[in-house]
Amino acid sequence: MLDRLYAELVDGELRLVKLVEAHREPLGAACAADPDIWPIYASSFDPGHFDATFTALLANPARMPYAVFAGDRLVGMTAYLRADVSAQTIEIGNSYIHPDVRGTGLNGRLKRLMLGHAFAAGIRRVEFRIDERNQRSQAAVAKLGAIKEGVLRAERITWTGHVRDTGLWSLLAGEWRG
Repeated sequence: MLDRLYAELVDGELRLVKLVEAHREPLGAACAADPDIWPIYASSFDPGHFDATFTALLANPARMPYAVFAGDRLVGMTAYLRADVSAQTIEIGNSYIHPDVRGTGLNGRLKRLMLGHAFAAGIRRVEFRIDERNQRSQAAVAKLGAIKEGVLRAERITWTGHVRDTGLWSLLAGEWRG
């Protein structure tokens, strides 16, 4: 199932390509475009932390990261996380989109592409774990039809030392409207 799941995904000019070393420089530039966003992320891809965090992401076999392209331009990243084949569940996260393509519908398109592909590959439950301070991401997954199941209190300590409360959202295959 995971071999089928972690594949290049395409919707017109939107492409999700497996993240590789060659994406380091253009992704670093994209992530540097919004240095103020990183404190609400569990780990930082700001210029001071980018190389170490990027290297760790590529080295983590439990993550399936993508570079997000709009046409020929790398505009962000996203990933499948926490794959559990026996439970047929996965998380979508580690998402960042360049500020100049926010509000264009690109994020919704890429999440719908990932959701549709995951459900077609046999996943029955997709989760989103979102910092309670991140209202924009919570609104985005609600628009996709995800349901907030609750809050995991003090669920993790972020790169800033903040003890994070994490909203747990999910979408089931039977609820997916495509």
